[in-house]
Amino acid sequence: EVRLVESGGGLVPAGGSLRLSCAASGFTFDDYNIGWFRRVPGKEREGLACISNRSGTTTYANSVKGRFTISRDNSKNMVHLQMNSLKPEDTATYYCALKSGSYDGSSFLSEKYGMDYWGRGTLVTVSS
Repeated sequence: EVRLVESGGGLVPAGGSLRLSCAASGFTFDDYNIGWFRRVPGKEREGLACISNRSGTTTYANSVKGRFTISRDNSKNMVHLQMNSLKPEDTATYYCALKSGSYDGSSFLSEKYGMDYWGRGTLVTVSS
């Protein structure tokens, strides 16, 4: 059974930092490209950052470029999202997701071909 479990969300003041983690199990982790998305109620889901399965190539949305950093540890089946300089508009539920196949960061973040698996999300609240 494939499982993606996010953690690390919480309440943080504007300007602060959080590190989200996604623990993966039930599949061969380094076969998959993996990324982070977020959703605010009433708005479309937004792709934030993704990382390729083996080479570690990364792609970021403009809204988080320079503030967020994605990384993965294939030995531990973990992916992280370091979020710095958080803003109130970063408040959302954050999800990790994965997709097999060749890496195309733009297509991944736009969900052009859909995702294979999703986590259940972790809530991040940034206070002003």
